Amino acid sequence: MAPHNLAVLHALDTARTQWYHLTAIVIAGMGFFTDAYDLFCIATVSKLLGRLYYFDPAKKAPGKLPVPVNNLVIGFALVGTLAGQLFFGLLGDKFGRKRVYGITLIIMVICAICSGLSFGSTAKSVMGTLCFFRFWLGFGIGGDYPLSATIMSEYANKKTRGAFIAAVFAMQGVGIIFAGLVSMILSGVFLHFYDTPSFQGDPVYSTQPEADYLWRIVLMLGALPAMLTYYWRMKMPETGRYTALIEGNAKQAAADMGRVLDIEIQADQDRLGQFKANNDYKLFSSEFNRRHGKHLIGTMTTWFLLDIAFYSQNLAQKDIFPNMNLTDKPAQVNAIREMFQISKAMFVVALLGTFPGYWFTVFFIEKIGRYYIQLIGFFMMSVFMFIIGINYADLRKPANNKTFAILYALTFFFANFGPNSTTFVLPAELFPTRVRSTCHAMSAAAGKAGALVAAFGVQSYTLSARTTRIKHAMMFLAFTNMLGFCCTFLLTETKGRSLEEISGEDEGVYQGEMEMSEAQAEGRSAVM
Repeated sequence: MAPHNLAVLHALDTARTQWYHLTAIVIAGMGFFTDAYDLFCIATVSKLLGRLYYFDPAKKAPGKLPVPVNNLVIGFALVGTLAGQLFFGLLGDKFGRKRVYGITLIIMVICAICSGLSFGSTAKSVMGTLCFFRFWLGFGIGGDYPLSATIMSEYANKKTRGAFIAAVFAMQGVGIIFAGLVSMILSGVFLHFYDTPSFQGDPVYSTQPEADYLWRIVLMLGALPAMLTYYWRMKMPETGRYTALIEGNAKQAAADMGRVLDIEIQADQDRLGQFKANNDYKLFSSEFNRRHGKHLIGTMTTWFLLDIAFYSQNLAQKDIFPNMNLTDKPAQVNAIREMFQISKAMFVVALLGTFPGYWFTVFFIEKIGRYYIQLIGFFMMSVFMFIIGINYADLRKPANNKTFAILYALTFFFANFGPNSTTFVLPAELFPTRVRSTCHAMSAAAGKAGALVAAFGVQSYTLSARTTRIKHAMMFLAFTNMLGFCCTFLLTETKGRSLEEISGEDEGVYQGEMEMSEAQAEGRSAVM
């Protein structure tokens, strides 16, 4: 055993991959499945909401959510997510990861159901209550980011830690797929029973009254996976690193992790004092800034820049699809058929472009490393978005639809086989145990600030679906990705190293023990 590490930490770092590791991935990953479903299913129903609540016969066009309302419906969940990340990230370091882990699921379940029950007889009241519940839904979702990442990083061994954390995050891709799939299936069922003429054929009856039930069911189903996961989350023990290094109870940590890993672990209670003395500094102190300041700036800036592009891609799909001829023009279809076509297109793009990227990261992150995957991803996203931006007018022509679809799917692929995965992994590894959850929360909150730029800024350009505006948006996103590429140089590779080695928590511990041993030896010599 490495002489400068606690037995329980060494056991965690060198443990073979077991069934419990896979169980932890599923338990933590189901939270991200729920997160992604709840955040992205709104894109499948927002056009439907516009037809239901904002139809104006005088305009002779299908109803559409006003830009401020559209931004608020999407943005409130993102603001809630940002707030939840910071709140639960701090609590995770103060009270322990497990103690607050179940609370996030309870909030998600209640608010997903309440989002579907948004009440009122006017557009203002329905949208107002929807925004209110989606804020608190986002608040619960936000807590899952730092807690799931921290728990998985502290459970995993050092050889497969990156793959395990990436696998948890990859469940976001599954959630995005299911957001499109569930919306497509339900809208298909409703369309079978309540098909009507297109808007051109009948402007009034093209919006089916039954559609008001459809969007509510889609939103409420987001509560189901969270409900199924709650029991198993409550059965998970506190992480051994938090119990030993923060609570100072090496005996309990050894017992908990020994039971989980099915091995016997030495307590090493007498060695904890050296670890604590070596890490007795506060967040944002001069010592923290010396050790971790550059890395925190790096994780925050890269996640901020990534989420501007990533959320712009996902939220703008419904506006870009008609230009790719993946969906019909709004006037050519009825309300539910429009939702069906948008959901189907989202499902196909997610399945072929988004989903593979996540799992490429899982399989290659321990071979290529986090650092290089992030650099490659940012660079390739920038290249493909630049190509789309420069050639947007030509790409939207029917003859170039396949080329457009391939280029657009590749931006999703390299987002996920790239910074969308690695910006989640790196903050869970770079920082010491006592502030790991908080620093991950700050990095994730910076990302959600970028998502707000996408929702309130970039999306304003794409909502009109005008060629020049979407072209400008794509060029802007190519630029932000290149900035992300540059900011990645603030980070370092973490592959194959223990969390204590990466964060410097064991820095000086071995030296301190050697000095203590020498002092004891000198004392014995003096007595003799």
